[in-house]
Amino acid sequence: MSDANDAPAEVEDPHEGGFRAHTAITTTRGGPRYAEFSEQVRALMDNARYACPEEGLTDELIDELAAINAKLAAVRIDEWHSPAGTRIDLPSRGNITLPPYTVDSYSEEGVHATLTFRDFHLGGNNAAHGGHIAVAFDDLAGFASAVAIQGVSRTAYLTVQYRSITPLNKPLQCRTWADKIDGRKVFIKGALHDGDRLCAEMDGLFIKLNPGQP
Repeated sequence: MSDANDAPAEVEDPHEGGFRAHTAITTTRGGPRYAEFSEQVRALMDNARYACPEEGLTDELIDELAAINAKLAAVRIDEWHSPAGTRIDLPSRGNITLPPYTVDSYSEEGVHATLTFRDFHLGGNNAAHGGHIAVAFDDLAGFASAVAIQGVSRTAYLTVQYRSITPLNKPLQCRTWADKIDGRKVFIKGALHDGDRLCAEMDGLFIKLNPGQP
């Protein structure tokens, strides 16, 4: 019989400059219920986006949220050890600042992901906000760049063309891929589809970081 002491120690993921030296791979940071915690936070964001509480309930919610924030503030750590952004078993690696997506496949040919914009991402009339679409493209384009160059990069520019309405609460297909590599420059393209309908396209330039570059 094994116990917690038999679990392998997590290998420290070094970082230089602005990013980690490589993608952190973890499914344990934050504990076994961190996925539930992340989902509850996303649900809070969704509900708060549409909520219109009465004055008495607003007072009650402020007190409860203040207590929750105090608990979270007491366990804050640095970005390099936070579960958010490193839990590869969770949508968007557990990063709640991103619209939730799951990666279906990735290779030198590109990254394929299933993406869902939730109530929190409302732009208007049940459509996703264009800024949230750009955020999703930026993250998945960075992923495609990392796969293509086997290294980390920063966004130099990102342009999004909005072709049709992007719906909320519906699984969408997103693909990003390296169109051209010129030295440290990685030119990325992307497309977001609702079935056969094209919702948005993107093109961007990512610059591979030199060692230690912020």
